[in-house]
Amino acid sequence: MKQGFWTTEDFNVFSIDGLENRMNALQNRIQPKFGVIGEQISAHLSSRGTGEFFPHIAKHARRTVNPPKDSWVAFATAKRGYKALPHFQVGLWGTHLFIILAVIYENPDKKGIAERLSNHMKLLTSLPEDFVVSGDHMKPEASPVREIGAEGLESLLERLESVKKAELVIGRHLSREAATDLTEEAFFKLVEETIDQLFPVYDVVIGHK
Repeated sequence: MKQGFWTTEDFNVFSIDGLENRMNALQNRIQPKFGVIGEQISAHLSSRGTGEFFPHIAKHARRTVNPPKDSWVAFATAKRGYKALPHFQVGLWGTHLFIILAVIYENPDKKGIAERLSNHMKLLTSLPEDFVVSGDHMKPEASPVREIGAEGLESLLERLESVKKAELVIGRHLSREAATDLTEEAFFKLVEETIDQLFPVYDVVIGHK
């Protein structure tokens, strides 16, 4: 039987009490895996031809009390910093794995991004039926794209345009049980497939369409 990439113990890191203990587990157990993902997926993204992508592993350096409830490796076309840019993320909450495209509140072009996406609504509504969308990357919950439809998406885009803290996060969530069932090969295939399905949206977000 082929070895899985993720284990139940990986997801259980987010149940460890205390900032120091959880950070130690993140650094020793999760971040090395993010390093492997970072190397492979940045190469895959860079091969798409819209610039070189660089991996950024979340360090949670500003935390002094509350332990992180999720963690990730992000991919953006900048060596230093990614939050002001549209970026991809692969990461974990205690409940699930996520593979997403994110426009978060630090992005200075949220108004333009909202307008461009609104003009390409069919691109969003025709995403695979298991894709989900959220207006806040700090929360684990997300809504199925097909369920909220064009009306719900327009509402999220209007909020992205007008509310300073509004965000847009779209992609695929996989339960911890489903994630730990994947072989390493199947996991990377899923990540690359999800990114390929999100890339036309990314092209609109950065103004290439």
